Formats: sequence, C-alpha cells, structure tokens
Amino acid sequence: MPRTLMLFAFLASSFLPLAAQNTEPISTRVNSDVTPAPVAHALTISSGDLLDVAVFDTPELSTKVRVDEHGGITLPLTGLIPVSGLTAEQADKEIETRLRTANILKQPHVSVTVLQYATQGVTVLGEVKNPGVYPLLGAHGLLDVVSAAGGVTPNAGKGITITHREDPNKPVIIQLDSRPGSTAGFNVDLRPGDTIMVSHAGIVYVVGAVGRPGGFLIENNDRLTVLQAIALAQGTSKTAALNNAKLIRKKLDQRELLSVQLKKIEANQAPDLTLNDGDILFVPSSAAKNAMESVENILPSVAGAAIFRVP
Repeated sequence: MPRTLMLFAFLASSFLPLAAQNTEPISTRVNSDVTPAPVAHALTISSGDLLDVAVFDTPELSTKVRVDEHGGITLPLTGLIPVSGLTAEQADKEIETRLRTANILKQPHVSVTVLQYATQGVTVLGEVKNPGVYPLLGAHGLLDVVSAAGGVTPNAGKGITITHREDPNKPVIIQLDSRPGSTAGFNVDLRPGDTIMVSHAGIVYVVGAVGRPGGFLIENNDRLTVLQAIALAQGTSKTAALNNAKLIRKKLDQRELLSVQLKKIEANQAPDLTLNDGDILFVPSSAAKNAMESVENILPSVAGAAIFRVP
C-alpha cells in the first residue's frame, strides 16, 4: 500500500484548502444574513480642521480659521466659539447666535465650509499591504477601505475588527469568507475615526517529500496536528523517510530542531503533535535524509513555498 494512506484522504477531505498566493482583498461575512448598504455619516468638526467662515455682506467678519486643540475658533469681535462635534450647518447656527447675542449683527447669515478635515479618516492596521490612515468622505464600505490599503496580505486571518472612536469598548468583528467573488459583509457601517484591524492567521509549513509542499494558513483558535498538516500537503511520497521527519520551532529568538516519529504517529504508536504558528514540518526523502539534518539546510526550501488557506 502506498504511503499516502487512506487516512490522508480522510483528513484532507475535512480541510479542502484553497490556494492563496492571492493578494486581492478577501471577502468578508457578517453573522447576519443581510447587511445594509454603506451610508455617509455626517462629518463633524474636530480639532485641527480648517474652516472658511463667511458672514454675508460683512467681509470684515469673514475669515479662515483653524479649530484649536480645545475644539474652538476665535472670530473678530465674538471671542471663542466652541464648534467641535458640530456639523458645518450646526456651526452656521452657532456663530449666527453668537453674533446676535453679542449685538454685533441683528440678522446675521453665516456659511461655514470645512476646507480641510484633520480627523475624518479611518485607520487600517494589521495584515494589509499599506497600513495607514485613509480619508472617509462620503459613503464607503469596508471593501473600499481595505482596497485603499492595498488589500490583505497572504498571511491575513479570517477576522476583521472594527472599533468605533465614540464606542471603543464595543468593537464589531467581521468574519472573512474566502469564496471567490463573494462580497457579503463588506457593506458594514464605517464611521470617521474608526480603526480597522485585519487579523493575522497562523501559518504552518510542510516541505520535503510530500505531494504539495507549502504553507498552510490557520486561524489562531484552530488546532492543526502533524497528521492534519501532512494531509493538507497531500500525503508523503514513496521515497519519504518517515522516521527522519523534523520539526523546526521558533523559541524566543532561536529555532530548535525536533525529531518527529512520523511513522509511529501514523501507526497510532505516538501522540499526534499539535503544531504552532510558524512551525516548519520537514519530511526528507530517503536519499537526502542525511544531508538535511540542520535548520540551515531546511529553511531555503520554505522561502519559495506557496501559501494555501485552510477554510
């Protein structure tokens, strides 16, 4: 019987990994079946914004002014006017009220235009190509923002956490859906000041005398064992030296080389080891088993490995 035992076929059917190496944004799925379309939230004035205050028929009171660190602006004759948290239309009314109550104008007409928004963006962090702050002016969904950040990296996990600035203790968690063409869940509600964190997926490499060498992405809460990893790699080849399999595991700032009794694990004579994020499982061929006994000799085979996602 060939070494790719029926066990591998049984285990592989439970995982059905999807070939990744695809840096386009992966679709997301929310727990609810239907999600609303993106909406444009009212943009409010914040510290650092640059305002153009125009007072009709009174150019001497019109000015361009930047909101100070306390959220206020100072206009000629009016003193400090708090505007942080107001929309431009609300700021119109606030300034008109101040001009009336100060007996500066009897019937003032004010128009406020925000020339520069200093804080109306969303912060995108984690497993995206270009983390940073991106403007959110108008109605934009999660797909727009993740795409603006260059899309997710091959190591992106299945979860995206969205934290609203006004409610940081109640983050929204989106679960990714890797089905091609799916956009379910991308219409999640985004607001200016949100922080979007794309999670990191654990990755286990299986290289050497296996059917499909590569790296296999797993979620942090999932459990992947040696036999499951071998199954994902489509089993061992006929020339595999099962008794000489090695496991490279990072410990602190060093890598340690551990022996794996793969033949005994297959025969249920040894425990099936649980793999950690970053582990490298190497199965040598009988011809090369003596030449690949060091970490330095094994690591080059990982550099060009394809990445596969475990759904």
